[in-house]
Amino acid sequence: MAEGPGRPGLSRRTVLRGAGGVAFVGASLAALKLPFFSVDGAQQDPRTCRATDVSATDKRLIISNWPEYIDPIHKPNSTVSVFEQRTGISVDYTDDINDNSEFYAKVKNQLGSCQSINRDMIVMTDWMAARMIGLGWIQPLDASKMPNLHKNLIPRLRNRPWDPDLKYHAPWQSGLTGIAYNADRTGEVKSFSELLTRSDLHGKITLLTEMRDTMGFMLRTVGADPDKFTDTQWQNALDSLSKAVADGQVRSFNGNDYLNDLASGNTLACAAWSGDVILAQADNPNIKFVTPEEGLSLWADNMLVPNLAQHQANAEKWIDYYYEPDVAAKLADWNYYICPVQGAQEVMLKLDKPAAKSPLIFPTDEMLANTWGFMALNDQQEIQYERDWADVTSG
Repeated sequence: MAEGPGRPGLSRRTVLRGAGGVAFVGASLAALKLPFFSVDGAQQDPRTCRATDVSATDKRLIISNWPEYIDPIHKPNSTVSVFEQRTGISVDYTDDINDNSEFYAKVKNQLGSCQSINRDMIVMTDWMAARMIGLGWIQPLDASKMPNLHKNLIPRLRNRPWDPDLKYHAPWQSGLTGIAYNADRTGEVKSFSELLTRSDLHGKITLLTEMRDTMGFMLRTVGADPDKFTDTQWQNALDSLSKAVADGQVRSFNGNDYLNDLASGNTLACAAWSGDVILAQADNPNIKFVTPEEGLSLWADNMLVPNLAQHQANAEKWIDYYYEPDVAAKLADWNYYICPVQGAQEVMLKLDKPAAKSPLIFPTDEMLANTWGFMALNDQQEIQYERDWADVTSG
């Protein structure tokens, strides 16, 4: 995320790209030889791997989230300060999640052997949330204590195949992956297929180092559904990407500087995250975001209560609080990602906030109708697909 008024230049996605994507590709196959993906014997039963909830007598809540993903917590009227004042719960908030895979490696031994990680809430992206839920590492939530979640969650983030009833997760913030281009230097790029084949873009495009973002679009270009695809379809998509790389169409797979290249003219178009583009437009209105013909990748980062958390009831109060439209609007006005809460846009419009009119924070129903996620992978697929990805992106 580029710098904006009152914001540092480091965001949840910037850290993810810098620490996660680039590091993973740089490590290439060597990283995949580590026991990182091995979870044999790590399956747990959240019904038995649980601690006594002491929320009633111990008014604390320990949270791990991504950097710069919440309004400044120590300001008197911040969302965290108001939560603490209203509930009497003291929040120990740490922004120590820099990458899904890195955090997984940090906690997998404890969670896999039913040991505490000394946290009441963690925030994981869809695919990692699905994995942890599938391993039995996440506690079920009490829907009766979170009426705002079940009432106000936007429809497009409901019915996720890995947790359709919101039994284990609650979206924190969401985002879109699409195409950005510099309108001062090139014409509109209408599709991912066009991005990969247009001769005037040769050597002037970048793709994202996040495997699921880039390969989701590649799957769409070969007629496959990123939410449910076969190994053969994966290989077809990978072959198509390999050809584009070999032909010199792709300048690079970029991390946190892809919009800098776009603004400078080193690239003309690129795969891009919506949260980055909306802030970049404040400095350069020629940076445009496009909904490709293949649709948009929709992702969310999700609040989860890990096994042996001791303050689950306090965590459920936190979830319910952030699904109040007034609170959600305040958070969205800070971080500029997609707000998952119905009613927040109406609150912001009353304040005449320009952000309330941005389709990259409050997408239209038409935009959201043409979105897709990425299929949850088993351990064997994870190893093979990351190996395939590294072979292509590391050159």
